[in-house]
Order: sequence, then C-alpha cells, then structure tokens
Amino acid sequence: MQVAVAARQLARLAEGRLRRAVAKTTIHRLLSRRDIPLRETTLWRMLYETAARAAEILALNVEDLDLEHRRAPVRSKGGAVEWVYWDSGTAHLLPRLLRLPDGTTRTLGPLFLSERRLVPARRPAAADICPHTGRARLGYDRARVLLEKYAGLDLHQLRHSAATHLGDAEIPLQLIMGKTRHKNPRTAMRYVKPGAEAIAKVTEVLAPRRRSH
Repeated sequence: MQVAVAARQLARLAEGRLRRAVAKTTIHRLLSRRDIPLRETTLWRMLYETAARAAEILALNVEDLDLEHRRAPVRSKGGAVEWVYWDSGTAHLLPRLLRLPDGTTRTLGPLFLSERRLVPARRPAAADICPHTGRARLGYDRARVLLEKYAGLDLHQLRHSAATHLGDAEIPLQLIMGKTRHKNPRTAMRYVKPGAEAIAKVTEVLAPRRRSH
C-alpha cells in the first residue's frame, strides 16, 4: 500500500515538472553555453522555436527541411501532416549541423544522428540510418538523458515553455493554438495564464509615475 502511494506521489511530481515552464532567460542562457555540443544546441533550440513535440522533431529527415522558408512537415498525433516553423537561431545552426567533415553537406537521412556507432545486433531500419555517415537516428531516450544531464530539464518543458512565453507576450489564443497545433482550446488555455515574468511586467503599471524635469 505504501509503495503504491509513493509511486503515485512520484508520478504527480513528474507530471508537475513536465508542466513547469522555464524562464525565457534560463533557456537563452542554456542555448548560449559553449560546453554543449552543436547537435544538442540545435535540437533544443529547434524544439523551443517550433514549440513542437520532441518525437516529431527527432523523426525529421534532412530532405524534409524547407530551409528557405524555415519550416518542415511533421506528422501529428492524429496522423495528419502539419508544418512547424523555426526562427533565425535554428536557421543559423542547421547548415553547421548538416556539414560533413569533408566540407560537403548531408542531403538525405535522419536530421539528428546518434553519436554512437551501429551495433549489428541492434541495427535499425534503413530509413533511420544516415546514408552519408552510416550513423543511426538519435533516439528519444538518449535525447532526454542529455537534456537532463546538461540542464536538469525534460524535453517537453521546451515546448511547454515556448507556449507559455507566447502567452506571457499576450499572443492571442488562436495563434498560440496555431503554433503548438493544439486542437482543444481548453488545453491551450493554460498557456494564456500569466506567468511570473508577465505578472512582474504588469506590476510596473502600478508604480508611481516618474517625474519629468
């Protein structure tokens, strides 16, 4: 009985952590750190700027990328093909991520690659192997472990934080739903709830007006 109660408490703590937004300044500091490999920086920035689900971004192939328009098609939970959009930060990193040691560029295969060499006994499907390097697609579990290692965060927190920051910036609910691709307004409403940064900003309105000389 005690074990079951403890398990439920841990589950609630984990769920609360997943739903906790990270301050924008914290995310920008994380993405500016020089001790983090290019692959992780690109993945985390892309997750934040697209507000997409981690599984969707990890499933992307190089040939999916529309680099000119900063977008890519992903398959949503319901199976529909939808577009995700990124900004200049991701746009700057992607060419570096795709560059091969000989100076050429990857044009096919998984976008995010595992750093580990393939093991014959655990060889993935051909679609998950890069034809240029022979390396496999980066898995969700490995990506999750690395974000935990470097920042103590969960992959979902990047998506949740992006949506929360849009709400803090007073972006209309309809646009937030368009960005996150939530179908249910009730689900997306939690992002419109003001966070600490938004409340602090609004508080400035209550301060005495400064005298002009």
